[in-house]
Amino acid sequence: MLIDTHMHESKYSHDSEVSLEEIVTKAKDIGLDGVCMTDHESNQIKKEAAELAKKEDFLIIVGAEVLTYEGDLLVFGLDELPKRKMHAQELIDIVNENGGVTISAHPFRNNGRGMGEKIRELRGLAGIETFNGSTKPENNSKAYKLALELGIPCFGGSDTHVIERVGKFATAFSGRVSNMEDFITAIKEGRVSPVSYTNNMFKAKEQEKVS
Repeated sequence: MLIDTHMHESKYSHDSEVSLEEIVTKAKDIGLDGVCMTDHESNQIKKEAAELAKKEDFLIIVGAEVLTYEGDLLVFGLDELPKRKMHAQELIDIVNENGGVTISAHPFRNNGRGMGEKIRELRGLAGIETFNGSTKPENNSKAYKLALELGIPCFGGSDTHVIERVGKFATAFSGRVSNMEDFITAIKEGRVSPVSYTNNMFKAKEQEKVS
């Protein structure tokens, strides 16, 4: 299954220009099997996402992108998000204790929101976003190399804020993913790999050379 694991819609991520409905329509058109809504410090769209998922018969996973002192983490499986800013390790521990997973978002983006080499110090991180649709290729390459070195699962996400970016990068999940539980289980078992959308088709990134 192909799932874009990092997306923002305009109601709860005010830097986004695209609605949840527009995201789902575009995702279905290009052949995605699901999307993850990861609004900034918010998972408030859960109810609307569940209603639209049922209406469209389309998988919508709701997580959040949370800024820690070390950088951004994509958080899945945590019902109540923290009310205060915290260190990445503390947030990872809380999420893991609640049965969820965390993914380092765009770790080498140089805007103060990427964790970079600090990832080496973290314990219990479930994945690294090695291909982000809003990040320079050379910084994605650094993330990919680090993930391979550390043996941490690699993810692709568009980081959609505009409709044109939907599915630019996504993640292939082996096995069926029907809900959050399946999603988290697949991640914990490492049944994921990044893909890119090029020339109207998705292609695996893991076979490409990284300079």
